Amino acid sequence: MQDPGSQPDQPLDPEPDPRQEAPDAEAIAAELRDEIAAIHRDSYGKGAVEVKAHLLDNVIIVILEGLELLPNEEFMIEQGQADAVGELRRQFQLAIEPTFRAAAERATGRRVVGFVSHTHLEEPRFAVEVFRLGPES
Repeated sequence: MQDPGSQPDQPLDPEPDPRQEAPDAEAIAAELRDEIAAIHRDSYGKGAVEVKAHLLDNVIIVILEGLELLPNEEFMIEQGQADAVGELRRQFQLAIEPTFRAAAERATGRRVVGFVSHTHLEEPRFAVEVFRLGPES
């Protein structure tokens, strides 16, 4: 049953499953890199040339290099409306945040206690997704 405050079609992991053996940092990074790349392609309609993920203690940093924009976004930027494109992407990121958090929780088996996202629309274009993890169980 859908939680009244949640949005439809967004996976949530209210209690991520703790794993018997903690996966190594490389496996976590690879899984999350692939999931974030897929979410970007599916939700934004475009992806990135390269996606990298790094696990540093209780923080995961995902960098999407060569961020691909939609034709309408490209047009808006060419018309001097980069702020409008950035604001729309910020608002969309707030709406889809539970999906990103769930991906990180699945990959790590840990709760995400903080999430920050930023898109850099000037060349070179990239996006950064930062996940702050809660304590290990």
